[in-house]
Amino acid sequence: GGVGSVAVCLVDAVERWSESQHELVITAALFAESGEWVLDGSPTPAHWLAAVADVETCTAREWIRVGRQLADLSAIAEAFEAGVISYTKVRALTRLATPANQHELLQIAVDTPAGHLARALAAWLNKNTSPEDLDAYHRQQRSVKWRNEPDGMVTFTLRLPPFLAGLLIAFLTSWVMKTRPLPEPAKAGSAGRAPVWPSVAQQHADALQALLDGGLGQMVTEVIVHVRGDGVTLDDGTPITDSVAREIAPTSFIRALIHDAERRPVNVSRRRRHPNTAQKRFVKERDRVCRDCGRQDLLQYDHVPPHRQTRHTTTNELELRCAPCHQHKPTT
Repeated sequence: GGVGSVAVCLVDAVERWSESQHELVITAALFAESGEWVLDGSPTPAHWLAAVADVETCTAREWIRVGRQLADLSAIAEAFEAGVISYTKVRALTRLATPANQHELLQIAVDTPAGHLARALAAWLNKNTSPEDLDAYHRQQRSVKWRNEPDGMVTFTLRLPPFLAGLLIAFLTSWVMKTRPLPEPAKAGSAGRAPVWPSVAQQHADALQALLDGGLGQMVTEVIVHVRGDGVTLDDGTPITDSVAREIAPTSFIRALIHDAERRPVNVSRRRRHPNTAQKRFVKERDRVCRDCGRQDLLQYDHVPPHRQTRHTTTNELELRCAPCHQHKPTT
């Protein structure tokens, strides 16, 4: 059961890449402080570095920022140099870390996979910052940026306060769930081929267009707020403050999902064929993804055992499955 030669080479390449990233950001910060870039006529050190590395200026600027932050964060810098944490984690940590809290945040980074670190740090920030200060910070950090891509498309980057982002996501999700997708127009020369259906991401783009066109003006959306002993979050786990909820609540239909001491959602059971809204919220919070493949979209509520056997619908007999897995599940 060992790994193959290609995997060994890949692991070695990853280790060398991590070492190079550490050297790159540290040297980039030193170069920015040296002033050598002025001799070449560059307007900023990021412009000089971007030209040398053949990357975008924003990428070079981020290298310099991380390197400068590490100068004051010795524990994080040492962990990065030793390969204990990756550049991805270092980027996230340097957004919040100070000499006073770096050890606590570093431990969170060590214990948390990179894909979940942002949410873990957001939860930490929510616990260690007053609601007033956190709301002010989120407001100061809001932004919308865009850039042109080589294929003519435009990529947007939005930094929105959590509840505003949750409201937008609720709008897009509601539109996708209530609108029947149409197959994409056939390409020239593709006669006789099966139709190509839009992906969920493409449907979200269509929902955004409908929102801009005013097509969602009459749509009722539901924003689910989870109330736990350690705080309040949106449905995806993003922590929020009470003041933000109060501010945006009049424009949304908000549901509260209460959790018990063991962090389990409160059970909801009814004798009916289709799960009601409360049951769906419970099962979604419990399972989060498809039970079979781990997919996070196109989720449906599956009776286990089948409803024709039990003749009732309870949350402990409902499981979350994506449409493909639900369709191909063996019948019993």
